[in-house]
Amino acid sequence: MDRSRITCTIYTPESSLRHPARFARDMINDVRTSRHLAWRLFVRDLSAQYRSSILGYFWVFVPPLVASLPFVYLASAGVIDVADTPIPYAAYATVGTIIWQTFADALNSPLRAVTAARALITRVNFPREAILLSGLLQVGFSFLVRLLLLVAVFIVFALEPADTAPLFFVGMVGVALTGFVIGLLLTPIGVLYGDVPQTLPIVSAVLMLLTPVVYPRPSSGLAASVSTYNPLTPLITTTRDWLIGGVAPHLGGFVLVSVVTVLLLVFGWVAYRLALPHLISRLGD
Repeated sequence: MDRSRITCTIYTPESSLRHPARFARDMINDVRTSRHLAWRLFVRDLSAQYRSSILGYFWVFVPPLVASLPFVYLASAGVIDVADTPIPYAAYATVGTIIWQTFADALNSPLRAVTAARALITRVNFPREAILLSGLLQVGFSFLVRLLLLVAVFIVFALEPADTAPLFFVGMVGVALTGFVIGLLLTPIGVLYGDVPQTLPIVSAVLMLLTPVVYPRPSSGLAASVSTYNPLTPLITTTRDWLIGGVAPHLGGFVLVSVVTVLLLVFGWVAYRLALPHLISRLGD
């Protein structure tokens, strides 16, 4: 055996956090150098996702429609009593589910991207941030495609966007970033234990029912209390209000959740970098 060709990876007990300045510099440099690879991974995964599909990109529209239409039917049939909404209920529910689906996509994005790339990360050394960025690109792509559905809703119901509609995109960034951060924090555990990816869709469905997505924020009762303490409430309601109502009574909550999200993003990013070498060694066994 030619020993000159043998290579190995050596893990030292010294934590990278003992040199925080260098650690932060490496994080920023890895994001900068991973942009092109992230784009290539995004194109590859997107092509693979729809290559064998007959309906193709139509499947991007399916989740928000499936989530909203049952509630629209139940409300129109009088099975459920929904409070008055500023726009027709069908449009209100559809806008809400489009916003929510972006959150759900971002929530699943980190774990899905890392899981899909597990064969790559155990064999090739490259900035691991590229995997996360490619997942975020898929979330952004799906949202842009669903904008067509949003435009169709406004045309069908003869609606006009509020003057604050440009802020809707700011709200969508906050919604997507919050979902992404939660997913990022769960990724190290989810890579090792299959229970996490199995549980996420269930948790997402329950959270949707507890958040004013397809109904206005309750003003009294247990639902009102749950809504008040649900950090997703100001994200969803403020983003929708900016698009259809122009008034955002929960703006303070939106700002607070966004600030906490940014802080958790830094924490989750650091945890991801520290945990990934150990996860790779486990995956390679």
